[in-house]
Amino acid sequence: MTMADHTYASASASRAQTAHHSPVLGRTYSVTVYAFSMAVLLYAAGFIAGRGVAKTIDHGPASPWPVAALIDVLLVLLFAVQHSVMARPWFKRWLTWLVPASAERSSYVLAASIALTLMLWLWRPIPAAVWHASGPVAGCLLALYGLGWLVTLTSTFLISHFDLFGLRQAFLAARGTDYAPPGFTERLFYRVVRHPLMTGFLIIFWAAPVMTVGHLVLSLAMTAYILTGIAFEERDLASDLGDAYRSYRTRVPALIPGLRLRSGQ
Repeated sequence: MTMADHTYASASASRAQTAHHSPVLGRTYSVTVYAFSMAVLLYAAGFIAGRGVAKTIDHGPASPWPVAALIDVLLVLLFAVQHSVMARPWFKRWLTWLVPASAERSSYVLAASIALTLMLWLWRPIPAAVWHASGPVAGCLLALYGLGWLVTLTSTFLISHFDLFGLRQAFLAARGTDYAPPGFTERLFYRVVRHPLMTGFLIIFWAAPVMTVGHLVLSLAMTAYILTGIAFEERDLASDLGDAYRSYRTRVPALIPGLRLRSGQ
Protein backbone atom coordinates (compact mmCIF):
# COMPACT_ATOMS: atom_id res chain seq x y z
CA MET A 1 0.00 0.00 0.00
CA THR A 2 3.46 3.95 -1.33
CA MET A 3 1.70 1.57 -0.44
CA ALA A 4 2.93 2.58 1.01
CA ASP A 5 6.30 3.65 1.84
CA HIS A 6 7.15 7.03 3.04
CA THR A 7 10.54 8.65 3.30
CA TYR A 8 11.84 11.98 4.52
CA ALA A 9 14.56 12.24 1.92
CA SER A 10 13.58 9.74 -0.79
CA ALA A 11 16.04 7.31 0.91
CA SER A 12 18.78 8.26 -1.52
CA ALA A 13 21.14 11.07 -2.42
CA SER A 14 20.59 13.28 -5.44
CA ARG A 15 21.52 11.51 -8.67
CA ALA A 16 22.55 13.03 -11.96
CA GLN A 17 19.74 13.26 -14.47
CA THR A 18 20.00 10.95 -17.48
CA ALA A 19 20.76 12.84 -20.66
CA HIS A 20 18.96 12.59 -23.97
CA HIS A 21 15.40 12.10 -22.84
CA SER A 22 12.37 14.13 -23.80
CA PRO A 23 11.21 16.58 -21.09
CA VAL A 24 7.69 16.54 -22.55
CA LEU A 25 7.58 12.75 -22.55
CA GLY A 26 8.94 12.66 -19.01
CA ARG A 27 6.32 15.08 -17.69
CA THR A 28 3.52 13.29 -19.57
CA TYR A 29 4.62 9.95 -18.12
CA SER A 30 4.75 11.29 -14.57
CA VAL A 31 1.41 13.12 -14.80
CA THR A 32 -0.27 10.01 -16.27
CA VAL A 33 1.16 7.78 -13.54
CA TYR A 34 0.08 10.28 -10.88
CA ALA A 35 -3.49 10.40 -12.20
CA PHE A 36 -3.64 6.60 -12.35
CA SER A 37 -2.29 6.25 -8.80
CA MET A 38 -4.83 8.75 -7.42
CA ALA A 39 -7.68 6.88 -9.15
CA VAL A 40 -6.50 3.55 -7.70
CA LEU A 41 -6.19 5.03 -4.19
CA LEU A 42 -9.66 6.55 -4.45
CA TYR A 43 -11.08 3.17 -5.47
CA ALA A 44 -9.14 1.51 -2.63
CA ALA A 45 -10.78 3.89 -0.15
CA GLY A 46 -14.22 2.74 -1.31
CA PHE A 47 -13.09 -0.89 -1.52
CA ILE A 48 -11.99 -1.02 2.13
CA ALA A 49 -14.96 1.01 3.37
CA GLY A 50 -17.40 -1.13 1.37
CA ARG A 51 -19.01 1.92 -0.18
CA GLY A 52 -19.29 3.60 -3.56
CA VAL A 53 -17.45 1.07 -5.75
CA ALA A 54 -18.52 -1.98 -7.73
CA LYS A 55 -16.32 -4.48 -5.88
CA THR A 56 -15.51 -4.23 -2.18
CA ILE A 57 -13.49 -6.17 0.33
CA ASP A 58 -16.58 -8.17 1.35
CA HIS A 59 -18.23 -8.61 -2.06
CA GLY A 60 -16.89 -10.38 -5.11
CA PRO A 61 -16.25 -13.85 -6.54
CA ALA A 62 -16.71 -16.50 -3.86
CA SER A 63 -14.15 -19.20 -3.10
CA PRO A 64 -13.86 -21.75 -0.27
CA TRP A 65 -12.36 -19.87 2.66
CA PRO A 66 -8.96 -21.66 2.66
CA VAL A 67 -8.55 -20.85 -1.04
CA ALA A 68 -9.75 -17.29 -0.54
CA ALA A 69 -7.37 -16.76 2.39
CA LEU A 70 -4.42 -18.11 0.37
CA ILE A 71 -5.21 -15.88 -2.62
CA ASP A 72 -5.61 -12.82 -0.41
CA VAL A 73 -2.37 -13.41 1.48
CA LEU A 74 -0.48 -13.93 -1.80
CA LEU A 75 -1.91 -10.66 -3.16
CA VAL A 76 -0.73 -8.78 -0.07
CA LEU A 77 2.65 -10.52 -0.34
CA LEU A 78 2.98 -9.42 -3.98
CA PHE A 79 2.19 -5.84 -2.96
CA ALA A 80 4.67 -5.97 -0.08
CA VAL A 81 7.49 -7.48 -2.14
CA GLN A 82 7.03 -4.87 -4.87
CA HIS A 83 7.12 -2.05 -2.31
CA SER A 84 10.09 -3.42 -0.41
CA VAL A 85 12.31 -4.50 -3.31
CA MET A 86 11.78 -1.41 -5.45
CA ALA A 87 12.44 0.85 -2.45
CA ARG A 88 15.91 -0.56 -1.88
CA PRO A 89 18.83 1.60 -3.05
CA TRP A 90 20.38 -1.22 -5.11
CA PHE A 91 17.14 -1.64 -7.10
CA LYS A 92 16.89 2.12 -7.68
CA ARG A 93 20.42 2.11 -9.07
CA TRP A 94 19.51 -0.77 -11.39
CA LEU A 95 16.25 0.86 -12.50
CA THR A 96 18.01 4.06 -13.54
CA TRP A 97 19.89 2.01 -16.13
CA LEU A 98 16.49 1.44 -17.79
CA VAL A 99 14.69 4.75 -17.23
CA PRO A 100 15.89 8.32 -16.62
CA ALA A 101 16.60 9.09 -12.98
CA SER A 102 13.79 11.67 -13.11
CA ALA A 103 11.32 8.85 -13.94
CA GLU A 104 12.53 6.40 -11.29
CA ARG A 105 10.02 7.46 -8.64
CA SER A 106 7.13 7.55 -11.11
CA SER A 107 8.07 4.03 -12.22
CA TYR A 108 7.95 2.90 -8.59
CA VAL A 109 4.52 4.54 -8.17
CA LEU A 110 3.29 2.88 -11.38
CA ALA A 111 4.39 -0.58 -10.20
CA ALA A 112 2.81 0.00 -6.79
CA SER A 113 -0.47 1.11 -8.39
CA ILE A 114 -0.52 -1.97 -10.64
CA ALA A 115 0.12 -4.24 -7.63
CA LEU A 116 -2.69 -2.53 -5.72
CA THR A 117 -5.01 -2.81 -8.73
CA LEU A 118 -4.36 -6.55 -8.90
CA MET A 119 -5.18 -6.83 -5.20
CA LEU A 120 -8.47 -4.97 -5.60
CA TRP A 121 -9.40 -6.95 -8.71
CA LEU A 122 -8.49 -10.45 -7.54
CA TRP A 123 -9.38 -10.17 -3.84
CA ARG A 124 -11.61 -12.95 -2.55
CA PRO A 125 -14.07 -12.06 0.23
CA ILE A 126 -14.40 -14.12 3.40
CA PRO A 127 -17.66 -12.66 4.72
CA ALA A 128 -17.92 -14.27 8.17
CA ALA A 129 -18.17 -11.44 10.71
CA VAL A 130 -15.57 -10.90 13.44
CA TRP A 131 -17.48 -7.89 14.75
CA HIS A 132 -20.40 -5.84 13.52
CA ALA A 133 -20.88 -2.40 15.08
CA SER A 134 -24.05 -0.36 14.66
CA GLY A 135 -25.48 2.99 15.68
CA PRO A 136 -23.13 5.61 17.13
CA VAL A 137 -20.24 3.15 17.39
CA ALA A 138 -20.42 2.44 13.66
CA GLY A 139 -20.56 6.17 12.97
CA CYS A 140 -17.49 6.79 15.12
CA LEU A 141 -15.56 4.03 13.34
CA LEU A 142 -16.48 5.47 9.94
CA ALA A 143 -15.34 8.91 11.10
CA LEU A 144 -12.09 7.36 12.33
CA TYR A 145 -11.67 5.66 8.95
CA GLY A 146 -12.01 9.03 7.23
CA LEU A 147 -9.53 10.52 9.70
CA GLY A 148 -7.03 7.82 8.76
CA TRP A 149 -7.15 8.89 5.12
CA LEU A 150 -6.86 12.54 6.16
CA VAL A 151 -3.76 11.80 8.26
CA THR A 152 -2.24 9.80 5.41
CA LEU A 153 -2.91 12.44 2.75
CA THR A 154 -1.75 15.31 4.96
CA SER A 155 1.44 13.43 5.80
CA THR A 156 2.36 13.21 2.12
CA PHE A 157 2.19 17.01 1.86
CA LEU A 158 4.23 17.45 5.04
CA ILE A 159 7.06 15.57 3.31
CA SER A 160 6.56 16.57 -0.33
CA HIS A 161 3.46 15.12 -1.96
CA PHE A 162 4.61 15.71 -5.52
CA ASP A 163 8.08 14.34 -4.82
CA LEU A 164 6.60 11.24 -3.20
CA PHE A 165 4.54 10.56 -6.34
CA GLY A 166 7.31 11.43 -8.81
CA LEU A 167 6.00 14.65 -10.33
CA ARG A 168 8.60 17.00 -8.84
CA GLN A 169 11.48 14.98 -10.24
CA ALA A 170 10.06 15.06 -13.79
CA PHE A 171 9.28 18.77 -13.75
CA LEU A 172 12.70 19.68 -12.34
CA ALA A 173 14.35 17.63 -15.07
CA ALA A 174 12.21 19.33 -17.72
CA ARG A 175 13.50 22.70 -16.49
CA GLY A 176 17.08 21.46 -16.44
CA THR A 177 17.27 21.85 -12.65
CA ASP A 178 19.27 19.38 -10.59
CA TYR A 179 17.18 17.26 -8.26
CA ALA A 180 17.63 17.51 -4.50
CA PRO A 181 15.51 15.33 -2.18
CA PRO A 182 13.21 17.03 0.35
CA GLY A 183 14.90 17.93 3.59
CA PHE A 184 14.25 16.41 6.98
CA THR A 185 10.97 17.61 8.44
CA GLU A 186 9.55 17.62 11.96
CA ARG A 187 6.22 19.37 11.50
CA LEU A 188 2.69 18.68 12.71
CA PHE A 189 2.19 14.87 12.81
CA TYR A 190 5.95 14.33 12.59
CA ARG A 191 6.31 15.95 15.99
CA VAL A 192 4.36 13.12 17.63
CA VAL A 193 5.17 10.05 15.49
CA ARG A 194 7.98 9.29 13.06
CA HIS A 195 5.79 7.53 10.50
CA PRO A 196 2.38 9.29 10.44
CA LEU A 197 1.77 8.01 6.91
CA MET A 198 1.81 4.47 8.28
CA THR A 199 -0.18 5.47 11.37
CA GLY A 200 -2.87 6.71 9.00
CA PHE A 201 -2.90 3.43 7.11
CA LEU A 202 -3.17 1.42 10.32
CA ILE A 203 -6.23 3.46 11.25
CA ILE A 204 -7.66 2.84 7.78
CA PHE A 205 -7.24 -0.93 8.04
CA TRP A 206 -8.63 -1.33 11.56
CA ALA A 207 -11.40 1.32 11.81
CA ALA A 208 -14.13 -0.93 10.39
CA PRO A 209 -17.76 -0.92 11.55
CA VAL A 210 -18.00 -4.42 10.04
CA MET A 211 -14.85 -6.50 10.43
CA THR A 212 -15.14 -9.68 8.40
CA VAL A 213 -12.58 -12.46 8.29
CA GLY A 214 -11.46 -11.23 4.86
CA HIS A 215 -11.02 -7.70 6.18
CA LEU A 216 -9.12 -9.11 9.17
CA VAL A 217 -6.76 -10.98 6.82
CA LEU A 218 -6.01 -7.70 5.04
CA SER A 219 -5.56 -5.77 8.30
CA LEU A 220 -3.24 -8.35 9.87
CA ALA A 221 -1.18 -8.85 6.71
CA MET A 222 -0.78 -5.13 6.04
CA THR A 223 0.06 -4.43 9.69
CA ALA A 224 2.80 -7.06 9.53
CA TYR A 225 4.10 -5.51 6.31
CA ILE A 226 4.08 -1.98 7.78
CA LEU A 227 6.04 -3.07 10.85
CA THR A 228 8.55 -4.96 8.71
CA GLY A 229 8.85 -2.12 6.20
CA ILE A 230 9.47 0.44 8.93
CA ALA A 231 12.37 -1.63 10.25
CA PHE A 232 14.07 -1.45 6.83
CA GLU A 233 13.20 2.21 6.35
CA GLU A 234 14.56 3.17 9.75
CA ARG A 235 17.91 1.67 8.78
CA ASP A 236 17.97 3.62 5.51
CA LEU A 237 16.94 6.88 7.16
CA ALA A 238 19.57 6.56 9.88
CA SER A 239 22.20 5.89 7.19
CA ASP A 240 21.08 8.81 4.99
CA LEU A 241 20.32 11.42 7.66
CA GLY A 242 22.83 10.40 10.32
CA ASP A 243 22.76 11.92 13.80
CA ALA A 244 19.78 14.18 13.02
CA TYR A 245 17.55 11.15 12.51
CA ARG A 246 19.07 9.14 15.36
CA SER A 247 18.30 12.01 17.74
CA TYR A 248 14.79 12.28 16.34
CA ARG A 249 14.30 8.53 16.85
CA THR A 250 15.19 8.78 20.53
CA ARG A 251 12.60 11.53 21.09
CA VAL A 252 9.62 10.53 18.95
CA PRO A 253 7.83 7.14 18.86
CA ALA A 254 7.39 5.31 15.57
CA LEU A 255 3.63 4.92 15.16
CA ILE A 256 1.56 5.63 18.28
CA PRO A 257 1.88 8.95 20.12
CA GLY A 258 3.33 8.43 23.59
CA LEU A 259 4.05 4.72 23.06
CA ARG A 260 7.64 3.64 23.27
CA LEU A 261 8.12 -0.11 23.31
CA ARG A 262 11.86 0.11 23.80
CA SER A 263 14.72 2.47 23.23
CA GLY A 264 14.61 3.88 19.70
CA GLN A 265 11.00 2.73 19.02
